[in-house]
Amino acid sequence: MDDDRFRRARQVRRIIETPAGPVEIDLAESPLRWLASRRDASGQPFLSPAEIEAGERFRLDFTLAGLSPKLGITWAAPVSGGAAAGAGRDYADIVIAAKQRLDRAREAVGPDFAALLMDVCGFLKGVEAVEHDRGWPQRTGKIVLKLALGALARAYGLDDMARGPVRSRGIRAWRPPAEQAG
Repeated sequence: MDDDRFRRARQVRRIIETPAGPVEIDLAESPLRWLASRRDASGQPFLSPAEIEAGERFRLDFTLAGLSPKLGITWAAPVSGGAAAGAGRDYADIVIAAKQRLDRAREAVGPDFAALLMDVCGFLKGVEAVEHDRGWPQRTGKIVLKLALGALARAYGLDDMARGPVRSRGIRAWRPPAEQAG
């Protein structure tokens, strides 16, 4: 019991709704979180915030699309919750939308990066395991993953810096035309 309490105290948990019911994910178990805590030779974080966000967004769509491997059988029957038809978002719509976003992201980064992102961000394989499976030299996986996350961040429209005019020109508001005296 103490081991379980120790493990749960170090988790960064998030609950998301899936067609099979609520799923609790641990953001700390992601290989991206490990890489995010690392620094490059100049002392800068190895992954940028946009790259981390892109990877986590990919993971969320992967989970919502129901592509995570199942470890057992779900015996519970789906329950409507008593809501009227059309009152909320349908789970089929959520799954379809997640699969479409995932497909667009995979298409945007290309087949080589897409397979790597599926392994690391989706199936949560460690970078060392991916290097071994693909026959890559040691320490090349994290460099290729950084390139893939950069391409994914660009596909999602994420950037580390906000861009736009330095100075606001004020808020435009509609004003009725002045009444003509007559």
